[in-house]
Formats: sequence, C-alpha cells, structure tokens
Amino acid sequence: MPKVHLPEDFLWGYATASYQIEGAPHEDGRADSIWDTFCRTPGKIADGSDGNVACDSYHRYKEDVALLKELGAKAYRFSISWSRVIPLGGRGDPVNEAGVQYYLNLVDELHANGIVPMVTLFHWDLPQALYDRYGGFMNKEEYVQDYVNFAKVMFKAMGSKVKHWITYNEPWCSSVLGYSIGQFAPGHTSDRSKSSIGDSSTEPWLVAHALLVSHGAAVKLYREEFKQQDGGTIGITLNGDWVEPWDSHDPEDVEACERKLEFSIAWFGDPIYRGDYPASMRKQLGDRLPIFTDAERALVQGSNDFYGMNHYCANYIKHKTTPAEPEDFTGNLELLLEDKNGHSIGPETQSPWLRPYPLGFRKLLKWISDRYGRPIMYVTENGTSLKGENDMPKEQILKDDFRAEYFRGYINAMAEAVTLDNVDCRGYMAWSLME
Repeated sequence: MPKVHLPEDFLWGYATASYQIEGAPHEDGRADSIWDTFCRTPGKIADGSDGNVACDSYHRYKEDVALLKELGAKAYRFSISWSRVIPLGGRGDPVNEAGVQYYLNLVDELHANGIVPMVTLFHWDLPQALYDRYGGFMNKEEYVQDYVNFAKVMFKAMGSKVKHWITYNEPWCSSVLGYSIGQFAPGHTSDRSKSSIGDSSTEPWLVAHALLVSHGAAVKLYREEFKQQDGGTIGITLNGDWVEPWDSHDPEDVEACERKLEFSIAWFGDPIYRGDYPASMRKQLGDRLPIFTDAERALVQGSNDFYGMNHYCANYIKHKTTPAEPEDFTGNLELLLEDKNGHSIGPETQSPWLRPYPLGFRKLLKWISDRYGRPIMYVTENGTSLKGENDMPKEQILKDDFRAEYFRGYINAMAEAVTLDNVDCRGYMAWSLME
C-alpha cells in the first residue's frame, strides 16, 4: 500500500456548540432557546444538568483560544446562539449588539492567534420565542424568512473575517431526535409517555423540509450579497454512521444497508446534490414526504460549496420482513452492534450507540464522495467517549490511551480515503475541545 498523506494546508482543529459551552444564558440580553426550556423540564435530562454554566465560554473565550493555540489548532469550529444575537428570533425583532459583539471578539481573538474560524449558524438551539410564536420549524413560511434574516445579520457582522460558514449542524438530529423520538428539544413524539404533543409519523419530514429550504435560501443570500466581497464558502454539516450487513451473505441485509444510508444521510444530501429525496424514502413514506416545489428545488439543489461531515461509529444492519411502522425513520430495518456471528462492530464506550470502527470512516467518506461527485469535504466532528471515564483516577484519564487510539485509527482511515480513494477532504475538527 502506498504511503498515505494529507495536504500540507489541511485544516486541523476542534469543534464545539454554543449551548454546550457558553453558559451565561441570560447575560447581556440573551433570551431562552428551546434547549434552555427543555433542560428545565423535569425528567428530560438524565442528571438534571443544563447549560447555565457549561464551560463558561462566554466569560472565558480567551482561555479557549489559548487552549487551541497550545494544542496547535489551525481552525476552530463553533456555533452561534441565535437567541444571543436576536433574543426573540424574528426578522422584525431587535438585534442584540452585545451578543453580536461577543462573537466578533471571539473571531478577532482567533485571528490574533492564527486560528481560522469555522462558524456554524445553527446547532440545534432555536430561539424559544419563535417556537412559541408560530411553532418554529413547523411553520416553513415564517421560519425560512426568520432564519435567513438571522444568517444575514451574522454574514454582515462578520464580513471577510469568516471564510467558512455552515448553515446547519446535523439537521437529522433536529428532525428525528427533536420531532420523532422526543429525546432532543423541543421533545415532540407520538409516545404519549414522553410528550403530550407530536406526531412521529409526519413531523420529522416536515421539519427536515423546512430546514433544507432555509439552508438553500441562506446560501442563495450569501452567494448573491456577500460571497464576492467577503470571499467565503458555505455548506451544511450532515451526520451519518457507516453500516455493515448483519448477515453479509443475505442480499436483503446488504440492500438494507444502502437504505439506511439513504434515510440518514441522503435524506438531506440528495436534495442538495441531486434535487430530490431518495426513491427509497419516497417508496416507504409516500405523501408524508414533502414534494419540492420548483422554487424550493432551485434554492436547494446545488446549495453546497462544501460538504461538512460529522461521523463517529458504525452499525450492523438487519432487514425487517414486516411492513414499516408509521413512525419508522430508519428505512424499516434493525440497527445492531453485533453481527450474525456475535462479532461486535467495535469496543464499547460510555455512549451506548458509539462503537468505533475506523474502516467504516474510510468507507463512508468514499460513499459520500462517490454519490455526490467528489465534493470538497470537511470532517466537522469526530471523536469518542470512554467507558467509565467519570470514575477513573485523574492520571488514567489524562493518559487517555483509548481516545488517542481512536483518533489514530480514524485519522489514518481519513488519510487512506484521501490518498487511495480520491476523496477531496480538506479539514478535520475533533469533537470536542471542551465539555
């Protein structure tokens, strides 16, 4: 095998999300997001924690940047708290200059230390006021206009200081975890033991459609009004795990693997790169899956300068022989951690869903690259938890052999994808700098 390598100008860095690190939820004019509300709802967060302090990055951002510099980071991906910038969220609501200034200060501090800012406009934390006012994502017409206005405020404020914009982080999570399972804010689900509101059979597909259309509209705005003068690029970050058949000799399991990738990744990737949802989704969901109008398709198709990829692990996939349930969002299949012979996809971690499988990373990079015509790609999140980490002595935690081995394996797999599979990957952000 030839020696694998990555480009000399490859962007190495770390990623975070606003609600998970900033704290200061009511300082300097910030208002609640749906996550502030969700965390205050009894029983929603396992240990009852919230983002009131988190990593205190609102007050300690200079220390964050010093940490990045110490680590040798070339880039830092962070997200904007919409309700810090426009507390009530809407296009007719006042902009909070103190909130805008916080992010300008952070960007300036990054530049002063030779670190490239990569800015995510939305990482799950919708202003609560927009949810209260019209249902948030569920009102596509209102939401798209308000999101584009928020994006414009940030594009205008940052100008040429930011060359890498990401419209959304993991819209799959906002759609499925927020509106099907009810595990994420705002907690909609058909499971009445968890929530009194929500329809898991319809809402995730409507939410995703609104997110895609708003992404396309924001990209159009950036390209028409800011790209030429500011010289930046803009894309979306999609999450996805690799899949292997539960029974490698069963063609139905093999087929189910492709369907799983379509239901999780191509659900968002196909409209952007191909102009419509995958046929497998249309077949299962019928008229529950929205139809793109000509105007919407014109906005969404071609709306990526680069593909942001969040990736952690892999699963075995087993097909089902029974018809799909109305609330199914996977493609009517089982996600398993062991194959037919009892072989685990990877070692256990603290996260029940996360079992490392570095080869899957290379395979998924190639799958995305092949499907979408070799786009420019950035790995915008990758990392692992460690089983029992909270109970370990400090010395063992600091040695961190398991996590170091994870990163070695995954980074090498990425280098193989670039060198051997012709994948155009230009950056890698480890998850996470903190928390």
